[in-house]
Amino acid sequence: MSAGTTTARISQRISAIAESATLAVDAKAKALKAAGRPVIGFGAGEPDFPTPDYIVQAAIEAAGQPKYHRYSPAGGLPELKKAIAEKTLRDSGYEVDPSQVLVTNGGKQAVYNTFATLVDPGDEVIIPTPFWTTYPEAIRLAGGVPVEVFAGPEQGYLVTVEQLEAAVTDRTKILLFVSPSNPTGAVYSPEQVAEIGKWAASKGLWVVTDEIYEHLTYDDVEFTSIATAAPELGDKVVILNGVAKTYAMTGWRVGWMIGPADVIKAATNLQSHATSNVSNIMQIAAAAAVTGPLTAVDEMKVAFDRRRKAIVAGLNAIDGVECPTPTGAFYVYADVRGLLGKEFETSNGPVRPRTSAELATLILDEVEVAVVPGEAFGPSGYVRLSYALGDDDLAEGVRRMQEFLGKAK
Repeated sequence: MSAGTTTARISQRISAIAESATLAVDAKAKALKAAGRPVIGFGAGEPDFPTPDYIVQAAIEAAGQPKYHRYSPAGGLPELKKAIAEKTLRDSGYEVDPSQVLVTNGGKQAVYNTFATLVDPGDEVIIPTPFWTTYPEAIRLAGGVPVEVFAGPEQGYLVTVEQLEAAVTDRTKILLFVSPSNPTGAVYSPEQVAEIGKWAASKGLWVVTDEIYEHLTYDDVEFTSIATAAPELGDKVVILNGVAKTYAMTGWRVGWMIGPADVIKAATNLQSHATSNVSNIMQIAAAAAVTGPLTAVDEMKVAFDRRRKAIVAGLNAIDGVECPTPTGAFYVYADVRGLLGKEFETSNGPVRPRTSAELATLILDEVEVAVVPGEAFGPSGYVRLSYALGDDDLAEGVRRMQEFLGKAK
């Protein structure tokens, strides 16, 4: 190397990745709480319920079996892949062979594997916005270009075919579709799902659909899989899913991707070099989850529904905040544009937040409530709150925000 030449310690590819904003907010809230601060965290989408006993017991029993102490196929245990195929037929009406399933280390690896497998440098991926913070980063890591299509609260955070049409170019390869949505909780109707799927098929696009919140809908709203609603798509569909949200198993780290055999084979090859097999013990627990009853999620939904109504009412009671009622997942996406630019009295004097990121920092610093700003999911002017936390914490957190934000001038 010649004198004066320097090399970056971190690659440009990795340096360009944004930190997960939701995990960053959650980590900061937990650190403050560990330090003795009475912080209430609305950041991470994590059910406050324990994993059902029968799932835990399956893991305990598996841990005692020597056959699960060894390497297993990188693509997943045959019994789990079969169970996932049967569960997909049961819940989505979509028939797949177990060979079309790849078991991954959580839903995030399924996202990464999918875009790494499908995307070439320069390929464009349409992302309905607001989006989950990991999607664009996984696309960029694969060399792709995320193309945001924003739908605001005025249209229920639901994009239209007309908006999608305006975003298509000759470089567009994939439409990402998420319903129920993280971060907004929006759910597309069966008719909307079919219309969007038919449109994507007419353009020759792949559809990557994240269905991890499929069982969390309210007000008699039904989940519809785009894979079955739009058979015109043929085999150009990849389904992402996992056990984390439905069964309160966020820490168990088991997800999966379902797609055509050639895509799954290629993604399995990638995973064989990245992580190899998911922990066998966790896979057996996941098999118990997807083959078992949905009693646990039904019980959780009763609590989620109660909290959903309470948080929407509480936030809408704050002047300058507008919070649509979500019909899926366990998030609210509140419009706080009415608070930006207003003056708030703080211990350090008056402050006028200009962005939702500044407002979220102000809320954490002044009343020790953690929310995720809209910049993590798209445009500024919004905050996401997860109501998958205890009723008492939810009520206290909303009360603190009402008291502080209500004093805006």
